[in-house]
Amino acid sequence: MSINSESDIEANLQIGPTSEGMVRIYVEGNGIEIPMDFDPEEAEEIAEEIRAAAARARTANKKRK
Repeated sequence: MSINSESDIEANLQIGPTSEGMVRIYVEGNGIEIPMDFDPEEAEEIAEEIRAAAARARTANKKRK
């Protein structure tokens, strides 16, 4: 499966700080739990990647209309 493939899988996503000073992205769905911890700098890099992807998605949507 690639990032551009659609899926019917549902999952819950939680993001927040841990008591250890890390940022946790927690994914839960279909009987699995995936906790991923990142230091604050890594979390900021991930946030930038998400913002950039959202901007590209907006551009793609405007081109389709």
